[in-house]
Amino acid sequence: MAWFEGFEKQTLSVQGLPVTFRRSANWQSAKPVLVLLHGFPQTHVMWHRVAQRLSGQYRIVMPDLRGYGDSSHEVGDAEHAHYSKRAMAQEVVSLLDALGVQDFFLCGHDRGGRVAHRLALDHASRVKKLCVIDIAPTFDMYARTDMAFAQAYYHWFHLIQPAPLPEFMIGGNAKAYLHAKLGGWGSQGLSYIEPEALAEYERAFCNPALNDKGWSAAIHSAAEDYRASAGIDLQHDREGRERGDSIACDTLVLWGERGVVNRMFKPLELWQAQCAGQVSGQAVPAGHFIPEELPEATSDALAKWMV
Repeated sequence: MAWFEGFEKQTLSVQGLPVTFRRSANWQSAKPVLVLLHGFPQTHVMWHRVAQRLSGQYRIVMPDLRGYGDSSHEVGDAEHAHYSKRAMAQEVVSLLDALGVQDFFLCGHDRGGRVAHRLALDHASRVKKLCVIDIAPTFDMYARTDMAFAQAYYHWFHLIQPAPLPEFMIGGNAKAYLHAKLGGWGSQGLSYIEPEALAEYERAFCNPALNDKGWSAAIHSAAEDYRASAGIDLQHDREGRERGDSIACDTLVLWGERGVVNRMFKPLELWQAQCAGQVSGQAVPAGHFIPEELPEATSDALAKWMV
């Protein structure tokens, strides 16, 4: 099948900022809506093979998250609130409002899973079922950080350093950094990535465009995502746990057997502690980038769960 055949790429102004996304061309059908959120350092194109397999069952929406791909790359504020998962989740919901979608199935991988987690908490009535892929809750991962985790997920602690240190360091050879990230975390190289997808990741992450601070706009906004997670997002999570907030909908958890999450955490137990609904999950024979490494298994799991 041709690259994203049966899907339309669009950009809409959402809350005054551009959001780029692909959606099913059969948008006027009565099929349920499935929203797919990508991770770092990727864009929505990571879902290509999964989306093609599921296109007959759902109307699919795949945005470039705020700070990624062809969506906005605003300079972060002092509190990093612009890139909080709350703000990013609200932007996804506002996009769906603009598309006339009330309720939907939701799946997020990596950073997209963290946005999906916050979205399911803040907009519980909108999410019919949730799937998070190869993450444990951010609050728990930071709380349990030790030397082994800091070494394995060094990018978490590098990207949260004050601007523009990570921006300049990564910008010195953005393509090498990108390839190292995509080839790591148990993924065993880049062979699992479609050539068209890799070209898109390179185009987006290595974009020479500078923001008004003179920093790489793409690298800065990605770093702001992580800075928010280590600050304001933890504040939101802590406040929610003190209130006893939990995810209301049924939740599916998938994680890679070769990944860091499997080695260092107990993802199913951690998500069960954060959910009021049914929680199911399993490890799959992959590294971190499960939707691209195992598109058939991923789409089959979603099709079975998202009913």
